[in-house]
Amino acid sequence: MGRNKLESILIRGARQLLTARGDRGPRSGPALNELNVIPDGAVLIRDGILVEVGPSRRVENLAQARDAIEINAAGRLVMPGFVDAHTHLAFPPAGIHTTDPAAAARAVHTATGKRLATRTRAYLEAMTRHGTTTVETKTGCGFDPGAESKLLRVLYILRKAPLDLIPSFLFRLPRDEIGGSSRATDWAVGEFLPKIRRLGVARFADLAWDCDAARLPCFDRYLEAARQLGFECKIHADGANPAAAIALGARHHVVSIDHLEYAAEDDARQIAAAGIMATLLPGGCFRGDGREAPARALIDAGVAVALGSNFNPHHSPALNMQTVVAVACGRLGMTIEEAISAATINGAHALGCAEKVGSLEPGKCADLLILNAGHYRDLLHSLGTNLVHLTMKRGEFIYKEGEVAPLPADDLVSRI
Repeated sequence: MGRNKLESILIRGARQLLTARGDRGPRSGPALNELNVIPDGAVLIRDGILVEVGPSRRVENLAQARDAIEINAAGRLVMPGFVDAHTHLAFPPAGIHTTDPAAAARAVHTATGKRLATRTRAYLEAMTRHGTTTVETKTGCGFDPGAESKLLRVLYILRKAPLDLIPSFLFRLPRDEIGGSSRATDWAVGEFLPKIRRLGVARFADLAWDCDAARLPCFDRYLEAARQLGFECKIHADGANPAAAIALGARHHVVSIDHLEYAAEDDARQIAAAGIMATLLPGGCFRGDGREAPARALIDAGVAVALGSNFNPHHSPALNMQTVVAVACGRLGMTIEEAISAATINGAHALGCAEKVGSLEPGKCADLLILNAGHYRDLLHSLGTNLVHLTMKRGEFIYKEGEVAPLPADDLVSRI
């Protein structure tokens, strides 16, 4: 829907321009509250890249802005696109009303690649409408090479349509396998990880942790092999007593530990000491036992916190990061500034792409939102609503808020 991105675009007159500029590393402690907001702000974009960011009076008078296409953002908030650092878009597939991974894997085998891609693309487009511009998603079929390969091929095809999609291979060890030489671990370490590394279809090697100490050798082997192959690693730690998962993560220098609903203050201090990010999933408090990650303890201990929707079509069907931000404030005790930082720049750090996205500063991709809000604090009250007026990805507007108007029925026949 956009013009040729080689043209310059000037977005000017924003009531607030929220840049999220700051230190190069992940934000932690007091820095999480620093959003670097410019009143009456403007951005100049060329070839999909941010050229200048600052007050409108200065940016619009630059020589490079003279022939730019002007977008008037008067009365609105301009901010970085959301980075959703943890989702399950493709697995389990929609329509499988079971928690049995084997049944879900069979459904992947049964569905065509085209059908899986169509369903996943629909989720991505809905995320676009709600302001997400970069998203991570996981596999997790278990010990099923065919299903895992099929999902990773689908995700690779969708990697830039319409968002930047970052795939993770999620290793789930079958419940009946223990010890360091299980069949599933042998397969993952000896065959699958080398294969997907060679093909370049996954960015992260993720691990579904459980509390069984007898399975620790399997997890240790998996993470060590992934690191040796050059994967960045993550750990799912949504079970009780996550201390062993944190120690394992520290030993293997994982990028992030996700969930952490059962973490305690001592765990928070260990994560901070290890320099590991924590990706929290506020939407998880609406299912299961309703436990909430101790965001306040983690932040106060100095942990760099990111946010994810944990989207799953069965038990976490929320894909609106505005809602995630609001719930993080209302249920996890985060300030609105901390939640926005966690959902933008820290999400980008958790996905290893902060050099390109997550904040509005010269040299980065023009991934941004224009919101129907006069102040960033309006996001506190956006539970279940959509404030997005325009979504821009790499310098092109890929979504525009539409009007509500009567449509002739015969116009719809050709669209459905």
